[in-house]
Amino acid sequence: MADSKTTLWLRAAALVIILGLLLYVTVAYGPAITRLISNTQKFREYLLSFGAWSAVVFMLIQATQVVIAAIPGEFTQVAGGFVFGTAWGTFYSVAGILLGTIAAFSISRLFGYPLLKILVPAKGLEKFKFLINNPKAEVGMLVLFLIPGIPKDVLTYIAGLTPVRPLRFMVMAMVARLPGILISSFIGAHVEKRNYTEVIIASALAVVLFLIGIILRERIISHIQARHEKQTHPDPQ
Repeated sequence: MADSKTTLWLRAAALVIILGLLLYVTVAYGPAITRLISNTQKFREYLLSFGAWSAVVFMLIQATQVVIAAIPGEFTQVAGGFVFGTAWGTFYSVAGILLGTIAAFSISRLFGYPLLKILVPAKGLEKFKFLINNPKAEVGMLVLFLIPGIPKDVLTYIAGLTPVRPLRFMVMAMVARLPGILISSFIGAHVEKRNYTEVIIASALAVVLFLIGIILRERIISHIQARHEKQTHPDPQ
């Protein structure tokens, strides 16, 4: 009994500390990071000021924007391509986003639904609530991760409350994110090189995919939800 109470108090203390840190970073650094990554030239100067550690700092920023959903990830991905080029920008973005995904998934799995209600906007939580504790959630999450415009960071937190295996989820999430990261890094790299024809083509492709995602996402979400509900509560024969 004493051990269980000690564990409960430790979890509560850890929860308070994590929430405090997230709140502090969001308020103190969130707006500044957003402004910085919005200006690719200033962001480049900032990163390069760290010398050999510039890539590490960039990956930590990428990880932070996954944990703190208020920081726009698309900006950092484009900025990564601008600073490091398409290949290395993609690699560093993937590494940083993977680190952030592991952190968000682990936080959610460790502290459960009460924390999720604090970290995830109510609208997003309600929309994807059908995935929680759903043994058939894997395929649905993979499809949702592939749709442009779906809040991937929200899905990462929700994934922590599903039965999906952590390693399988990490692989699935990063494979699904890779095309978007690659396109963003490509755009950033060619903006830096002033290859505007390539930028226009890649941006047009990104916009088309994003618009398709916006148009179809509600229909796809509804279809996945109905399918999961049917699998979870099959009609009696």
